[in-house]
Amino acid sequence: MNKTHSDVLIIGGGPAGYLAAERAAQGGLTVTLFEKRALGGVCLNEGCIPTKTYLNSAKIYDYALKGSAYGVTAENVSLDHNAVVERKDKVVKTLVSGVESKMNAHKVNVVRATAVITGKDGKDGKDFAVEADGAIYSGRYLLIAAGSQPIIPPIPGLREGLETGHAVTSREILQLRNVPNRMAVIGAGVVGLEMAAYFSAAGSEVTVIEMTDKIAGYTDAEISKLLMKDMQKKGIDFKLGCKVTELSPGFLTYEKDGKPERLESDLVLVSIGRRASSDELGLAAIGIYTEGGAVITDNNMHTNIPGVYAIGDINGKSMLAHTAYREAEVAVNHILQKRDYMRYDAIPAVIYTSPEVAGVGETEESAKAKGLEFVTKKLPMVYSGRFVAENDKADGLCKLLFEKGTERLIGAHLIGPYASENIYGAAMMIESRWPISDLKEIVFPHPTVSEIIRETLF
Repeated sequence: MNKTHSDVLIIGGGPAGYLAAERAAQGGLTVTLFEKRALGGVCLNEGCIPTKTYLNSAKIYDYALKGSAYGVTAENVSLDHNAVVERKDKVVKTLVSGVESKMNAHKVNVVRATAVITGKDGKDGKDFAVEADGAIYSGRYLLIAAGSQPIIPPIPGLREGLETGHAVTSREILQLRNVPNRMAVIGAGVVGLEMAAYFSAAGSEVTVIEMTDKIAGYTDAEISKLLMKDMQKKGIDFKLGCKVTELSPGFLTYEKDGKPERLESDLVLVSIGRRASSDELGLAAIGIYTEGGAVITDNNMHTNIPGVYAIGDINGKSMLAHTAYREAEVAVNHILQKRDYMRYDAIPAVIYTSPEVAGVGETEESAKAKGLEFVTKKLPMVYSGRFVAENDKADGLCKLLFEKGTERLIGAHLIGPYASENIYGAAMMIESRWPISDLKEIVFPHPTVSEIIRETLF
């Protein structure tokens, strides 16, 4: 077999992988990057970016329908789903091309094939060997960034539904050319809520079924209630505390308090979460430790094997693209012997519905569970002049949590327009560890919705 040597081998070309490749190359290392599908991974091809193009179209459509409240009138407004899909494909193609250009510019050797770890290599036995497309690649350092995949629960009839197209995951739903009349969503997490929001706007009758008693996962409970209330106003139905027990062509069965209920559906989206894609990487060949399929790492992203790192969804710590970016930088810095470590206290999370939801740090629920003593400050969004100017009869909230004693910000949660763009400021406040007295001295531009954070400080 042919053999190619690089300083760094990276398995996976998603956000973690391609940014690690770029940073390693900038640090003077030679890099080989393996990606079996398209560069950009789930985020760019079937996650973050495609869904945001859909949701932006839904938002524009909603604005057009409500235009008369702002002195703007329009006739025969409609949402053309096929045009939305075509624009999504164009956006994805543009951004994937951008990643490819970056890899070329940094002379990263991109191998478009499935990569499997085969063991150690080199005269001193310190290199790692990876096989891809019949060739062997060796490297002194190995970065595993193979990402994640949708969890497929053992629901009777689900496998058959996925084969016939009655059921889809987050990957297939973005290829649909027709908007279903009746759509059921299993799981009220970020993906489920965002797709429910879009397809409801596009004309589907949407029902979301969730096992727990709230939507939006770890989102602050008060914020998640406001989001559900808004989505219900738009016609989306929620079945909380319910378990799907069977799928059949044209309908599904779920249980509520032990009683079976039947729901007719033309399409079922399965979105109960994701799991690390670690099954076929060959991790056992070099003895890498895993837990529940996720690769175990320390705060340098180092595994139990010296020279091997795991970044992005594969380590199961925080399945978000922006977390993956930072983990990639920490891992490469460790290789380059630059002092750095990963911190998870201030990782923002966003739901890109309309209104947007964004949070960072502790929620009231998580702070109580940890036994933290804190003070909550909150204000409705109507305390922001720009919010009132741009939103007619809309709700919104800013909630801040401060640790007693230190008066440091430990959590921030927003629901309203531009929440996704403003939450980074709160993340910086948490990261800086400044007390509330110092935070009050920050000058915000006026009028902006971000001023709600300053108003809430007081």
